[in-house]
Amino acid sequence: MHRHHAAILAAILFLTLYLPAWSTLAGAFPIHMVRHIVLVAIIAPLLVLATPRIASRAAVPVLPATALEFAVIWGWHLPGLHGAAQTGSFWFVAEQASFLLAGWAVWAGALSAREPLLGSGGLFLTSMHMTLLGALLILAPDDLYAEICGRAPDLSGQQLGGILMLCVGTPVYLISSLVLAGTSLKGAEG
Repeated sequence: MHRHHAAILAAILFLTLYLPAWSTLAGAFPIHMVRHIVLVAIIAPLLVLATPRIASRAAVPVLPATALEFAVIWGWHLPGLHGAAQTGSFWFVAEQASFLLAGWAVWAGALSAREPLLGSGGLFLTSMHMTLLGALLILAPDDLYAEICGRAPDLSGQQLGGILMLCVGTPVYLISSLVLAGTSLKGAEG
């Protein structure tokens, strides 16, 4: 990886996780969701693309990686774990690290899969479960996290977080899935 690529990724990671202004807003659900989307859908694939040899050597198969990312994303959005990550610095760092590692695992597995169609399937499954979680956040009748986080209900903030997941996270995985599927089809023709 070139030094300027590493510097850009480090700056994005820093801004995503530790910028004091964002840390102050850690309880604001849309900021929470932006942080997660940046980690799994932007930083993770950029790290894989910037270090292809490392990614291909260390990659786990795409379907177990997809299952891991599903467990990480849905697990941290359960009220208990979400509340812990919002109130304790250890849990916050654990949440962010697990999002980055799980995202990296999916992208490394998908982009280094021997059969691009298998990689496409992993990314497609990820887009589906992100769509489902985004829809749940939008359609929930109440703020799912207010009580556990000890804050005033903010249903509109939760809904905006779900919309961000649907409008940014889902398309990144879906479009990447379609690109890999196209690669597989071109390879089958040739």
